[in-house]
Amino acid sequence: MVRCHPLRKGDMQHIEEAEPLSWLYYYKRARPKLLSVLLLCLLSCTLILATHSLCSSRAPSLFYSYGPEREGLVADMELNDSLCSSASNGTICCDRKSIRTDVCVMKGDVRTQSSSSSIFVYASRNTSTFTDLAAKIISQHGELQHETIKPYTRKWETSVMDTIDELHLVAQKEYSRSKHGCDVKHDVPAVVFSTGGYTGNVYHEFNDGILPLFITSQHLNRKVQFVILEYHDWWITKYGDILSHLSDYPAIDFSGDNRTHCFPEAIVGLRIHDELTINPSLMQGKKSIIDFRNLLDRAYWPRIKGLIEEEEREAQEQLKLDVLPLPVTSGAALDLEKEVLKIKVKRPKLVILSRIVSRAISNEDLLVKMAGEIGFEVEVLRPDQRTELAKIYRALNASDVMIGVHGAAMTHFLFMRPGSVFIQVIPLGTEWSAETYYGEPAKKLGLKYAGYQILPRESSLYDKYDMNDPVLQDPSSVTEKGWQYTKATYLDSQNVTLNLRRFGKRLVFAYGYSIRKVDHQQLH
Repeated sequence: MVRCHPLRKGDMQHIEEAEPLSWLYYYKRARPKLLSVLLLCLLSCTLILATHSLCSSRAPSLFYSYGPEREGLVADMELNDSLCSSASNGTICCDRKSIRTDVCVMKGDVRTQSSSSSIFVYASRNTSTFTDLAAKIISQHGELQHETIKPYTRKWETSVMDTIDELHLVAQKEYSRSKHGCDVKHDVPAVVFSTGGYTGNVYHEFNDGILPLFITSQHLNRKVQFVILEYHDWWITKYGDILSHLSDYPAIDFSGDNRTHCFPEAIVGLRIHDELTINPSLMQGKKSIIDFRNLLDRAYWPRIKGLIEEEEREAQEQLKLDVLPLPVTSGAALDLEKEVLKIKVKRPKLVILSRIVSRAISNEDLLVKMAGEIGFEVEVLRPDQRTELAKIYRALNASDVMIGVHGAAMTHFLFMRPGSVFIQVIPLGTEWSAETYYGEPAKKLGLKYAGYQILPRESSLYDKYDMNDPVLQDPSSVTEKGWQYTKATYLDSQNVTLNLRRFGKRLVFAYGYSIRKVDHQQLH
């Protein structure tokens, strides 16, 4: 924040040391001059604070926060954007209103200094005289403005924010830059963010990182340089396909690269709207979650194409090894191929995202059998930390229905085509989080969402607690005790045995819906 204080005794000592006059002589002989200085200082500080206040409360775009602050959000956006875009070079403009994140914009001559966890911006030569005078009183080191920020999108969650590296954003006078030369000059803006915190959990990787990164940078059309705190090589590898469609340049490890990188502008922190979604009214060009999914299509298609070609080569090799293969050009082979294609068209694909440890479906084999009898082509997918995202994307992008038990893996609904069916099995004690984190966002993507709330008898907890225990009959009374109780009771210690007669109704609906959708597409 800009620090603007009335003159104190220490300030007078500074003036006394700067001038060959005693304080008494200065006071008696130069009182008019002192009054002029005070007046100019007051005016300068007022202007600086006014500008800073406008920037801090009205940043380039607003972000969703919880509660009544959402009202009037869209109406303010254009005003906020124009205010920050008109901020002069050498300034720092911060938006700290959102409960989720802080975002600061630095314009002008921006330079990094990883050794001090700092990013500097240097004021232009055109700074007015009275601002220069005020700056000398505000700081003896040429510092005009100093902000601190932790560029991670869970600002309200103190426990995780305590683990995020803090950056110092400093605006200084241009004469200070002489000791801070550029090692690498970039002609595109920087976006600075952290991949610390809950990174390692796929929900948080997308919700707290990848989606906010798209929201913050997509309008720059890949002409942007990503600068990352808590840099992880594995994260770069895992999300490299997506990053290459957001930026034309390799990401910079802020702490691991001691060189001074210079930029014309820097956005520090990521903008976020809501859980796993994008609000078009807050985006340039009205971009939506559909646009993000289209980017995923472009990002993963080259790898998927490679996988398909690899499988075709393997199939050809296998064909050569067959003892009595059908001639490729025979009428029998062509007729068989046509019949197989007809069957495939009539059999919607269902993917089950399987869990192994907690919240597993104990009768999954019977679920697979029933789905096949109904008419689905069934694939059981068991992704883990090592599973290539392109392979998961390929399976779900080709599916008509996805089934999974509430958990981080449900984030993969983002890989489904709009119009597909998403059935989320909701264990006891997870109703709110299941609907908030995955159910509602899935609807915004255009999926046909169907939550399946299990009954106490379908939970493994039914065998551990008396049937009248609040754990079974009143889960909200348990979850109200806090996250640790919820996690220990309902997330880490609960499996599901589906009532297949009851759940089968969901499958029949999903099958009929998928068939009608295919028929409609064929007609058009």
